[in-house]
Amino acid sequence: MRISMPLQYAGDPKASVDRVVELEKAGLDTVWVAEAYGFDSPTLMGYIAARTETVAIGSAILPMYTRTPTLIAMTAAGLDDLSGGRAVLGLGASGPQVVEGFHGVPYTRPLARTRETIEICRRIWAREDRLAYDGSVFQIPLPPEKGTGLGKPLKIINHPRRPDIPVHVASLGVKNVAMTAEIADGWLPHLFIPEKADLVWGEALAEGRAKRDPSLGGLEITAGGLLAIGEDEDTRKLLDLVRPMIALYVGGMGAKGKNFYNTVARRYGYEEEAERIQDLYLDGRKDEAAAAVPEEFVELTNLVGPESYVRERVEAFRAAGVTQLNVTPVGGDPAALVGKVKDWLS
Repeated sequence: MRISMPLQYAGDPKASVDRVVELEKAGLDTVWVAEAYGFDSPTLMGYIAARTETVAIGSAILPMYTRTPTLIAMTAAGLDDLSGGRAVLGLGASGPQVVEGFHGVPYTRPLARTRETIEICRRIWAREDRLAYDGSVFQIPLPPEKGTGLGKPLKIINHPRRPDIPVHVASLGVKNVAMTAEIADGWLPHLFIPEKADLVWGEALAEGRAKRDPSLGGLEITAGGLLAIGEDEDTRKLLDLVRPMIALYVGGMGAKGKNFYNTVARRYGYEEEAERIQDLYLDGRKDEAAAAVPEEFVELTNLVGPESYVRERVEAFRAAGVTQLNVTPVGGDPAALVGKVKDWLS
């Protein structure tokens, strides 16, 4: 089990990277760089590559609707080369609220787009032939009847450092998770409760793994939450930091019937609570929505409390198949916290 950290996409990017540099010395294995609808992640990933030496640098996530598959492949190959083979391509479909609302692109066929994007990226990195792809979403080169007719197959000019850059997919829906387990190197679930994960995703993961090419190796799973160690009430109160975030996702990321995170909360067994959070959030009562997040939900998605309890949480994530513990250290010296947990994982 390795240890990773999500880089916060709000605030001062340079200060965040300064922290990554310190945490790398403490044993941080991977840093995940978000994009959402803030600064683009590849720019910051390139800066991290220049400032660090060993930490893997992952996008979490590059929204696929905002880029062509070839640009995604080129970006990942460039970052991988500059970082000395430390790039991890984290992909996701995002959701209609961001894709259509911020980018003005129709949110259609996310599963097919994900599968075809990964296939195209791997062909480009392998550089075995000029790129020709005839999929249900993407046709490369563009057929003459859809354009000028002047397109021709091309091969990436540079030789990628690795033909097998790791591809991790952020997915929550049953079909998407099954596809992730089938074709991706890793899975990036959100709001992951290890004790309830098998109930929600067990069948989907088993279905995908049954179709998985053995050459891919085992499916990596990255999940976790806040990390804080302490016996006092102030440490426990740090859990309140994530309430607004959970409320945002469960309540505000989408509309009624079109919120993937709300669906996950319901499948965890929080049907009434998920509905109440969403109603409050969509009504503009965000503080009340945050207060309505169940205490158990907050506790089980994070690693906050006395050292013995946090170690139990680490083992719960491990038992659920998590191979990379993704933590946000708070309430203490971040490097010391990461170093301590890294020692536990060794």
